[in-house]
Amino acid sequence: MNKLYFFLVIMTTILLYGCSSSELVENWKNPNIDSFEAQKVLVIGITPDNGNRRIFEKKLTSELKKNGVNAIKSLDFFEEMFTTSPKTEDELMVLESMLVAQGVDAILLSKVVGIEDKVTLVKAYRNLDKTFKNFRDDYYENQEIYHNEDYYEEYQIFHAESSLYCICPDKERELIWKGSIDVTEPENTKKAVSDYVKVVIWALKEQQLLIMEKFEDLNVI
Repeated sequence: MNKLYFFLVIMTTILLYGCSSSELVENWKNPNIDSFEAQKVLVIGITPDNGNRRIFEKKLTSELKKNGVNAIKSLDFFEEMFTTSPKTEDELMVLESMLVAQGVDAILLSKVVGIEDKVTLVKAYRNLDKTFKNFRDDYYENQEIYHNEDYYEEYQIFHAESSLYCICPDKERELIWKGSIDVTEPENTKKAVSDYVKVVIWALKEQQLLIMEKFEDLNVI
């Protein structure tokens, strides 16, 4: 690796996390995949707060588009009543088929999976160490978050997770990437969302997933 490029990567990492309320604590990539591009990515934020969901999905979709990724928000795709009731696995299979028919071949799913410092530790570290092989299982196991209005009360640290799934029609539907991110200022929604999205975008670039960046060798005199 070019020394200058390596230096720039290190400096970018320091600047990214130095004043950020979000920190990447785990980064897993499918070892069978070097890089992954998608024709259309569906961005889903699972949260019982529709306002925060709208802010998050809008921000992440916008940043993906700035980086040349064709991304759409789940709020623009799902019918209004889709998240108001739990879905069966069969219904989620139908949803996947519908997404594929609409040209969607990847899903970027984000959710809070654990908490710390709640007055009463309820649902602490929910699914924190659980890895799902596909979008359908992930959504099925976590969709109750939509309906639990007390899920985020009095937390000081959110343990969040973003997962990238391939639902390509001609390939096995599988997990491509998973990043675990700690959010330390969840009460400041706009800052938390902005910092979280920056971490996700940075991680995707580094892993050559969705966002393809090419660096030319630089001759340093």
